Amino acid sequence: MRFSTLGRTSFSSAASISSSFVSPALSRAVALGIVLPATLVASAAFAQVPPPAVSARSWVLVDATSNQVLASGNADERAEPASLTKLMTAYLVFEALQTKKITMDQTVMPSEAVRRVHTDESRMFIEANKPVTVHDLVYGMIVQSGNDAAIALAELVGGSESQFVNMMNTEAQRLGMKHTHFADVNGMPDPQHYTTAGDLAVLSARLIRDFPDYYNIFSVKEFTYNKIRQPNRNRLLWIDPTVDGLKTGHTEAAGYCLIASAKRPLSGTADASRRLVAVMMGEPKEHDRVQDGLKMLNYGYTAYDTVRLYKAAQVVGTPRVYKGAQDTVQIGVKSDQYITVPKGMADKVKPQIEQIDPLIAPIANGQQVGTAKLVADGKVLAQFPIVALQAVPQAGVVGRVWDSLMLMFNKKK
Repeated sequence: MRFSTLGRTSFSSAASISSSFVSPALSRAVALGIVLPATLVASAAFAQVPPPAVSARSWVLVDATSNQVLASGNADERAEPASLTKLMTAYLVFEALQTKKITMDQTVMPSEAVRRVHTDESRMFIEANKPVTVHDLVYGMIVQSGNDAAIALAELVGGSESQFVNMMNTEAQRLGMKHTHFADVNGMPDPQHYTTAGDLAVLSARLIRDFPDYYNIFSVKEFTYNKIRQPNRNRLLWIDPTVDGLKTGHTEAAGYCLIASAKRPLSGTADASRRLVAVMMGEPKEHDRVQDGLKMLNYGYTAYDTVRLYKAAQVVGTPRVYKGAQDTVQIGVKSDQYITVPKGMADKVKPQIEQIDPLIAPIANGQQVGTAKLVADGKVLAQFPIVALQAVPQAGVVGRVWDSLMLMFNKKK
């Protein structure tokens, strides 16, 4: 099949990037990032304003709305995750909740394994062989960073802690965390327990996207269990009202770590927001991770603009369909499509749509029928699929024969 250009469609919110700031490698990366939303793609190559200096040994700033890495430092350097490990523990627990393998009101009987959590470790103070609900364990693990809660949940979901760790490593590979290996569910120091800031950025973005019904737990400021009230260690929850997660971590070897996420209104829209995630690893002081995390979030919001290219279910064309029960089909995108660009550069790139021609029924709802490209000065900066927004079944015999004749006639022209 050949592709024919339907023409450029201009939108007031269309993304733009000056071609002088986009390398061919970046163009390909951005395109892949939009086509494959599970990945994070680097955008720092075209930054106009340099990121602020931080004390972290490694760090990453991600725009989770457009799925782009805005800035980073030593992103692939091996690091100890400390309690940031619990984000993967939470990911698998959320998956078990979502698939109804477990429920929040389910009662659990913690095993003797919780006794090995030392008094100098983070705990929610559950007791072996004393019933506790999954709800309390989840909040105890996330808000109080309880090592004992994580062990109890791992045994519940995985059957044993060791089997759950195997699940963590399998999931890490599935998510594309290529530089990560887990040895436990809490992040205690171990030579075989390591990750990178880049991998944790991938995990954080996926956790937020995959489990929106449970993500709000990360914004809870304190939790009381067994009459013991403990605050969330993420101090940014009190400092910046737009921050709603995610997690802190600390051991002597790992230093002070923080993954902070904020959601602020998307400029120029009344119904959309923009989410950033900052991963700070190996800070020398607790104060540093707080200040550097906030600096990095503010940098992302001030130095870059995220723009919505298309709204979910937005119709971008109604092309002719041959051999179908109807003569046309509405085409567009199933979900909102965004891109992040340097601030003030959102007027130089316009979407250009290329449609498969001819379109021949049957066509399924959601079937790709074309491609939307962002073009500047003849260069494609990003692309993503255009799909059918409705199904078009095959026509009857007479209709199919007639359209076959029409196609033959048009081909001879």
